[in-house]
Amino acid sequence: MRPVVLDDILGQDHIVGPGRLLRRAIQADRLSSLIFYGPPGTGKTSLARVIANTTSSVFESLNAVLTGIKDIREVIDRSDERRRLYGRRTILFVDEVHRWNKAQQDALLPWVENGTVILIGATTENPFFEVNRALVSRSRIFQLKSLESKDLMTAARRTLADRERGYGKWNVVFEDAALEHLVEVAGGDTRSLLNALELAVETSPATGAEAHARWPPPEGSEIRVGMQAAEESIQRRAVLYDRDGDYHFDTISAFIKSVRGSDPDAALYWLAKMVRAGEDPAFIFRRMIISAMEDVGLADPSAITTVLSCAEAFDRIGFPEGNFALSQACLRLATAPKSNTTMAFFDALKEVEKEDAEVPGHLRDPSRDAESFGHGEGYIYPHAYREHWAAQQYLPGSLRGRIFYTPSISGNEGRIRDEVLRKRELQAAVILGDTAADSEILTWSAQSKGREGWFKRLQSNRSALLLADRDHVFRQCAIARHHRILTAAANDGLLLWESLRRTPEGLSAALVDSEAARETLLKFSAALGEADNAPMAAVSPGGLLVSPEEAEQAFSCGVFDHILAREPWRRTGAGTAAFDTFARAAAALLAPGGELSVLQSPPCLGQRISRLLAEEGELAEKLAAAEEAFFGRGAESGNSGARWIWNADDLQKSFNDAGFSVQITVLDQQEERLVSQKDLSLWFDREKSSWGAFISSALGEKDFSEIRGLLENRAKEGPLTWKWKSLLLHAVK
Repeated sequence: MRPVVLDDILGQDHIVGPGRLLRRAIQADRLSSLIFYGPPGTGKTSLARVIANTTSSVFESLNAVLTGIKDIREVIDRSDERRRLYGRRTILFVDEVHRWNKAQQDALLPWVENGTVILIGATTENPFFEVNRALVSRSRIFQLKSLESKDLMTAARRTLADRERGYGKWNVVFEDAALEHLVEVAGGDTRSLLNALELAVETSPATGAEAHARWPPPEGSEIRVGMQAAEESIQRRAVLYDRDGDYHFDTISAFIKSVRGSDPDAALYWLAKMVRAGEDPAFIFRRMIISAMEDVGLADPSAITTVLSCAEAFDRIGFPEGNFALSQACLRLATAPKSNTTMAFFDALKEVEKEDAEVPGHLRDPSRDAESFGHGEGYIYPHAYREHWAAQQYLPGSLRGRIFYTPSISGNEGRIRDEVLRKRELQAAVILGDTAADSEILTWSAQSKGREGWFKRLQSNRSALLLADRDHVFRQCAIARHHRILTAAANDGLLLWESLRRTPEGLSAALVDSEAARETLLKFSAALGEADNAPMAAVSPGGLLVSPEEAEQAFSCGVFDHILAREPWRRTGAGTAAFDTFARAAAALLAPGGELSVLQSPPCLGQRISRLLAEEGELAEKLAAAEEAFFGRGAESGNSGARWIWNADDLQKSFNDAGFSVQITVLDQQEERLVSQKDLSLWFDREKSSWGAFISSALGEKDFSEIRGLLENRAKEGPLTWKWKSLLLHAVK
C-alpha cells in the first residue's frame, strides 16, 4: 500500500499540499538535495519513492544500515559517468542516513557539492545532530509529522477497499471499536497500523463453507475482525532506555524540550529516568550547559554560571549527593526565562560563508593610511555623545540594513529590547537613507548640515512607523511556517519580506500594480539569496486581488491561508464598491478559517492643515470650516472619488456581507514630518490637488495665498507634528 503519487501521501499536507514548496519542486522536477526527518511510519521512504516515480533523473537507492563506502563509490562512479557521457542527473536516496558514520558521510559530500548526485536522505534522528553539518547545510530539511487519527483511518479504509494491493476482494468487517483500537495504538505510525491490520485480517477466519481454509479465502468471503484479534495484533510499545540507541537520544530530547518549555515537573521526571538508567552525568551536564546558552541565553545570563557551578560541584562530590547538583541545575534552567537569540550568530555565519565583504572605509584603521586612502574618515566617535551612542553604518555595504539579532521579550532581554530596537530603527534610517554611504562624498554644504540632521531623525521616525504598521498587520494572524500568504498592493515589499521569513516551507505571493514593480521585487529577492523559496509576484490592476483562477495561473495556487495588505486603496481610491469587490475576491481566495489583515489610513481621518496653523486665529478657523466641508462632502460634489469620505462602517459592512467575521481597530498615529517645498507645491496646486482647488474656491485667492505663506514659514522652523488615524481590519472566513 505504499503511495505511488503525491496525492496518495497522507498527513503531510504542510509540505506536499497544493502550493507548498516541496510539491512545486517535485512537479517541476527541480529538486535540490533534501533530508526528510520524522518518526517511523510517517512516509519518508514513500515520499522518496513518489519522487522516483515522477523524476526524469536516474534514481538510485541505498540503505545506510547495509551499505558502506564501497557502495557509495560504486553509485558515484555510475552517476559521474551518466553526467559526463549523457548529461543525466542522478538522485540518490539514502534511507536511515544518520546510521552512516562521519567518514561515510564525508565520502558523499564532494559529489553532492559538485552536483554529481542530488541527495535525498531519510532519518528518524534530528539531522542537525546526527548528519554531517556540511551535508545539512547543503540540503533543505523537511520534517514529517506523525499521522493524526483521521489520516490513519483513511489509510486503513483505503487498504480495506483496494482490490489490487489491499483487501478489497473480500468483505472485511471490523467489530465496533476494533479498527479504532488499531488506529489509536498505532500512535501515528502508518507502518505499524498496516502491519497490525494485515495480521488481524489474515488471522481472522472467513465465514461460510471455506471457514477453515488457509489464506487467502475465496473472493467475496466475509472476514470478521473482533476486538480480541485487534488487541492481539498490535501491542503498545514498551518503555525502554538504551544508552547507545534511539531511546537514549529520545529521552535526552524530552528532557531538554521540557526544560525549554519551562516545565520543571517533566524535566525532573526525564532527569530521574536518565539517572536511574545509568546515564553519564557528564553528558547530562553538557546538554544543560548548551541549553543554558541556547534556550535561556540573554534572558538570564547568569543561568550558565549556575549550571557550570553545579557541574563542578558534582565532579567534587559524585553520587549520591551529586543528585542535588543535577536537580539544582535542572530546576534553574526549567524555571528561568527563555530566549534563543544567541542563534543569531549562525545567521551571521551564513552571510560570512556567502560573501567575505570588505570593511567599510570609515571603520578601517586610520593609523596607517588615512591620508592616502581616507581610511577612518567619517567615523563617528560614540563617546562624544551624551548617550555614548550615535547612529552610523557598521555592517559592510552589501549587508546594509541586515538584521541578525532581535531581542526577545523575556527576562533580561525584555529589559533591553526597547533600547536595542530604538537604536536599530535610527541606525537603519541613517544607513538606508544614505545612498552615498559606500562612495566618496563629492560635495558638502555646512549650511545644510542642520537640515540633514532633521531628515535623518525624521526618517528614523518614519522607519518606526513602517515597522509598527507591519507588526500590526502580522500580529492579527496566526501564521505557521507552511502557510500560504498572498500580499496585495505589495509594491513596497514591507509585508512581503516578512511573510517570506515566516513561511520558509510555504508560499509567499505578491500582487503589484506594474511590471516594473514586479521586476524590482524579484531582483531584490535574488539579491537576498532566497532563490530556493523566492516570493512569487504578479501584476494586477492597482495591485488588488484577482480571481482564484488567475491566482492559480500566476502562483500555481488558488487558495491561501492569509491575505495581507497595507494601504491597498491608496492609489485606486476606496468606497463601498471597492470594498465589496475586495471582500468577495478575498472570500474566494481564502481557505476555510483563513484570515485577512488590512491596514488603511483614510484621508478623511488624516491631518488638517488648519490644526497646524491653529495659532493664526480667524484665518485658521475659516480654513478649518473649509476643510471640514471638503472632507465631509460626497463624491458627487466634484471630489476625486469617495476615497475621501469612507469610514469604518462601510468597510465592516462589505466584509460582513461577504461572509467574514470582522473586527476593526482604530489606531492613533503621528510622526514628526519635515514639510518640503515639493509637498507645498502639490497641496496648493489648483490643477492637480482636489484639496487645493476646493480650499482656494472656498476661501478666495487672498486667504489661500496667505495660508500658503504661513505654512511655508512654519515648515522652515522645523518638523511638524503630523497626526492621523488608521483602520486595522481583521477578518476571518
